[in-house]
Amino acid sequence: MLRRKRWLFAMLAILPTLAIFAWLRMFPIVETLRLSLHKWDILSKNKPFIGLANFQELMGDRLFHEALLNTTIIAFGVLIITIPTAMVLAALIHYRTRSRASGFYETAIFLPHVVSLVPAAMAWKWIFDARLGPLNALLSFFGIQPQAWLFDPTLSVISVIVLCSWQALGYAVLIYLVGFKSLPVSLYEAAKLDGASGPQSFWFLSIPMLKPITLYVSVVTLVSGFNVYAQAFVLASDAQGAPGRQVRVLVLDMLENGFRNYRVGYAASEAVVLLLIVLVLTLIQFSLLRERGRA
Repeated sequence: MLRRKRWLFAMLAILPTLAIFAWLRMFPIVETLRLSLHKWDILSKNKPFIGLANFQELMGDRLFHEALLNTTIIAFGVLIITIPTAMVLAALIHYRTRSRASGFYETAIFLPHVVSLVPAAMAWKWIFDARLGPLNALLSFFGIQPQAWLFDPTLSVISVIVLCSWQALGYAVLIYLVGFKSLPVSLYEAAKLDGASGPQSFWFLSIPMLKPITLYVSVVTLVSGFNVYAQAFVLASDAQGAPGRQVRVLVLDMLENGFRNYRVGYAASEAVVLLLIVLVLTLIQFSLLRERGRA
């Protein structure tokens, strides 16, 4: 009876939280799945059930393929840059700075993560400006020709990757710092006695023991990369503020189909595809790190 009462009390205690979570998280997902199976036009009262027709149309949509390709390149580009850079910076701050100075470096690196997204993107748009940007001025100092960063399709994607990596780096460094502080010092002392250098200890001790941190940071970074929108929207917009077409991403494509073309069901099918991609990639990351951990 005592166990039942405790279990019942625990269930009643978490029930409000579960209800709020279901309403704010699960209900939108279920509703999106439902909308994706209908021809849901905002301007039409008739919203017939069409099954998988929206998904079949996606397979032949050139703009969707372009958006999916750009989003995938940006997400994995940010992941490839952020993980090793954050790990190295966290190690340098933890092992190579004094305790008083480490707080300054942590704040300086984490600051871009909390800066408002649109002003930060506008600042980077000025940096990448082909005529007045300081980046091209720096390149010309080394004898490199100025580049049209925001007008060339390839360079535009690279610009978005740089901006997203700059914003994601601070959070990743902070999480890795927590991981470094939790590592046992005795293992590093034993490795040092055995003649291991600093880089060797980092490669053979720190990286394997930080696998759970790497998994978490990888999942968060990849999910954030696939949800990129404002960075591409601001960087690839023209002087009048209209969204540019150099960097078309999935979220931008969804918003245009849903609120400009009034094809809410079609936009919902894109959202379902994005959800499935993120789930599959997350499961792959979990399985890979588990297999390496067992090995």
